[in-house]
Amino acid sequence: MKTRWLFLAALLSSTTLPGWGQAPTPDPKAPYKAEQDTAFRRGSGLTLDNLSKQQLENLAVLGLVWGFVKYYHPAVARGDYNFDAELLRVLPKVLAARSLKSRSEVLSTWLTSLGPVPACRTCQEPAAKDVRLQPDLGWLTDKTQLSPTLSQQLTYLRQNRNQGSHYYISAAPNIGNPLFQHEETYASQEAPDAGLRVLALFRYWNMIDYFFPYRYAIGEDWQRVLPEFIPKFVAARTAEQYQLTALALIARIHDTHANISNAKALSAYKGTLYAPLWLRFVEGQATVAGYYDAALGAATTLKPGDVIVQVDGKPVAEIVKARQPITPASNEPTQLRNTANDLLRGATPQVSLVVRRAGREFPVTVERVPPSKLNLAMNYGTPDPKAPAWKLLPGNIGYLALGTIHNADLPQIMADAKDTKGLVIDIRNYPSEFVVFSLSKYLLDKRTDFVTFSEPQVTYPGFFANIPPTEVAPGPGRAYPGKVIILVNELSQSQAEYTAMALRTAPRATVVGSTTAGADGNVSYIVLPGNVRTAISGLGVYYPDGRETQRVGIVPDVEVKPTIKGIAEGRDEVLEKAVQLIQAG
Repeated sequence: MKTRWLFLAALLSSTTLPGWGQAPTPDPKAPYKAEQDTAFRRGSGLTLDNLSKQQLENLAVLGLVWGFVKYYHPAVARGDYNFDAELLRVLPKVLAARSLKSRSEVLSTWLTSLGPVPACRTCQEPAAKDVRLQPDLGWLTDKTQLSPTLSQQLTYLRQNRNQGSHYYISAAPNIGNPLFQHEETYASQEAPDAGLRVLALFRYWNMIDYFFPYRYAIGEDWQRVLPEFIPKFVAARTAEQYQLTALALIARIHDTHANISNAKALSAYKGTLYAPLWLRFVEGQATVAGYYDAALGAATTLKPGDVIVQVDGKPVAEIVKARQPITPASNEPTQLRNTANDLLRGATPQVSLVVRRAGREFPVTVERVPPSKLNLAMNYGTPDPKAPAWKLLPGNIGYLALGTIHNADLPQIMADAKDTKGLVIDIRNYPSEFVVFSLSKYLLDKRTDFVTFSEPQVTYPGFFANIPPTEVAPGPGRAYPGKVIILVNELSQSQAEYTAMALRTAPRATVVGSTTAGADGNVSYIVLPGNVRTAISGLGVYYPDGRETQRVGIVPDVEVKPTIKGIAEGRDEVLEKAVQLIQAG
């Protein structure tokens, strides 16, 4: 499924606030000293066994200081240092420190070795009205972690931070989400050694700490996550253990955009075979909602509305609970959506199930097949990408599915729709094209703000700037006069949610369905050692009045959820409610 919002390029220009000067993109042809330092490309050579409490504390402080210096120090920003290598060189010295004093001395000496930091004349603090999120840097003056000398050095660095372009981070042109760059993949190390595993944790943790717009919404103190995961990454010696530990860390930010791709060991752990049954959690139960392949699905003898009670002898409720820590998602409906997609996945050619139908439970064995034999696009709400986007429902009601929409067809579609009693716009899918403005202009009678953003600042890592609202506007013709019903559910994610935000500003619009995926903002991609790839929502997305969308999702005006009975009867109860609302006038 597509995740990057190309449409934002047309909406946002790079924002510059006093003291926040938006950094220019570095010249890719410029030679960087950092690239000449290749000492650890094939591994760190470090082993970290039987770490003491003092050593774990030392590593936690190192992770804080290293990440701060990486993003704030002008010499690092110039590309003078390979900061992975710097970490791996100083780590043994920090690890050997036996007290706060000696640890601080090691870090102070290392920081001094990076060169002088010139005084900054433009490093002002932004006005409160411009700030959506401030960096969490209270630890800079924490006497239980840093000596007075080290604290003074770091505080000075904050006040005289880099104000130019940055070797490791830039902002997407005309959009603003962070672009993480020049990060070594260590692709030959599928099972990275101990030093690279610690690097993976420090790299990811600091990317979130300084460039995740929803850091405040993860539901816990991110500062406490770092020391918690140090022993976990140290202990994760195999590729499978490492990737599962990384996945558990990623899940803690509660962002549906965040997952892991390009991870062979993780794929093998989950299994590469699938049952041909499309499942959804309905009324809290794993329910057969359809087939990934009609013939293979029918051959299982299971029917829509059947409830999966056990999988290979394990109750579904236990499986769901066990997988929660490694199933990244912004909210529970989306976590259950993703759990359902993989519930019957596995490595063996068959899966044993206990199924409930009409109050009776019975066992059944289902054949698994390779994904190439199945239409897994059902997971994204558009099983047939060639299906017509427009049709007329009984009662002179228009129906428009955005999963197959094309902008070129909109003029004819809206001409056909102008005399309908009402219009159902189905966004229980991912829009095939960006139609926020091209469709809104047919529905609105006045200009209306519908969204505002927060944007990270490369020259002040951890700060997110408020961006002025964006509006949708009417077209030259008469606005569509009928009721507009917008359908959403847990499949509505990212651009789908953004589209719903815009369309619901129409004067006679009503959003019907259930909570959406709650993952907004252009996607920013991250690579970790072992070539493990993940992503985050890179911009904050809010309603003009400041209300949240991340984790909350698009909250419907009228909540309607499918029922097991409705699925068994082949009904679309959400669409039925939409038709009912239109017919009621």
